[in-house]
Amino acid sequence: MKKKLITCIECNSNNVNKSIMAPNVSSSKKINNINYKFQKNIKKKIIEYQKFIKENCRYVGDRFAQEARSIHYNKKETKSIYGTVTTDEIDELN
Repeated sequence: MKKKLITCIECNSNNVNKSIMAPNVSSSKKINNINYKFQKNIKKKIIEYQKFIKENCRYVGDRFAQEARSIHYNKKETKSIYGTVTTDEIDELN
């Protein structure tokens, strides 16, 4: 810093100082424990939702876009379905 080898990219000044930083230091074990419990609860809810969907909806695989269109245009009985789509199909369905 004394040799003025570093220049600020914002103001072009050579008066640059070091700052103390510790971005990865946790301030409390309690915060980590709360985050862990929160994440564990979210994971539990996701598993519950997945189970509900599998038990109550029909899996249509990669035919999801076609099946959704058929239901939307009343060509098929209205049912809850799930499956997979490509990014292009997502755009088309929107």
